[in-house]
Amino acid sequence: MTPDITVNVTRGGRVESVHHVAVCAVDKGGRVLYEAGAIDAPIYLRSAAKPFIAAAAIEAGVDTAFGLDSAEIAVIAASHAGEPMHVAAVLSILNKIGMNVDDLQCGVHWPYDERSADALRRAGEKPSALHNNCSGKHAGILAMCKVIGADTTSYLSLENPAQRRILELCARVSGDDAATWPLAIDGCGIPVYATSLRNAAHSFARLATLTELSDRDALALRTVRDAMVAHPQYVAGTGQLDTELMRAGKGSIASKAGAEGVHGVAAIAQECGFVSKVLDGGARARGPSTLGVLRHLGVIDEEQMELLAGFARPPVYNRAGKVVGEISTVV
Repeated sequence: MTPDITVNVTRGGRVESVHHVAVCAVDKGGRVLYEAGAIDAPIYLRSAAKPFIAAAAIEAGVDTAFGLDSAEIAVIAASHAGEPMHVAAVLSILNKIGMNVDDLQCGVHWPYDERSADALRRAGEKPSALHNNCSGKHAGILAMCKVIGADTTSYLSLENPAQRRILELCARVSGDDAATWPLAIDGCGIPVYATSLRNAAHSFARLATLTELSDRDALALRTVRDAMVAHPQYVAGTGQLDTELMRAGKGSIASKAGAEGVHGVAAIAQECGFVSKVLDGGARARGPSTLGVLRHLGVIDEEQMELLAGFARPPVYNRAGKVVGEISTVV
């Protein structure tokens, strides 16, 4: 086993904290291009699985049944920041499928985007389930239930046919058996699966290349991937890593983060997939480790690294807003 990548947090020129990151990148045939740490240990993909969840909804026909546009498809694959554009897109999906915010069972939290949260506070309003970062995914699963005739009130249940179809597609793209997967409950309430970094990276390689897939799976994945690349602002939000990485990629990268320091990248031009896991779950180590490996692999160049410098070497600030350190890694 190769050593984990280390991400150092410095203050005053000294290393104050260290995060360890396991990483795997594979080509379209599953050949390992880069590895660090235990790449065959199972991890929960969390929201990094959303492109595949969205693809299951597309394969069921939700886009054609309800006339969903590409921005709405992108928000189904999103962990969005709760900005007005995100809320509007999710509400549009709900209107098209004849449901409303009360049908969402994802829970409520304040928008991740501070400006949007402040705007709600100034208006004397509270957030709704629409502002939950997973609301697009939930709206997409409700749409899927409508198309296949599944119960919409139990859409979070593992026994719901929509969830079974989601897990089966996710298993196909990662080369796993859905019947033997370790399962748990995600932060938004849906079933979440664990797979190895190796298999997860292969699933993102398939998202990049659309190879080793049935025609139906390939078409669904292409639809989701193209929507993400066309509308990166709907996948995350203003100033967020996934959005800015896809913008810098100019059509060659589809990127999706997950909770607890997980990150998946489909490198379309290089025909490879990448997945990483910050072992202590610290999200601040995600940008430096992901960008370091992507640069090493040639997925992004120096010009793109400059555009993404704030994620590759994010500064550490004190309470007065003064830079007192940085977060960085060497790959």
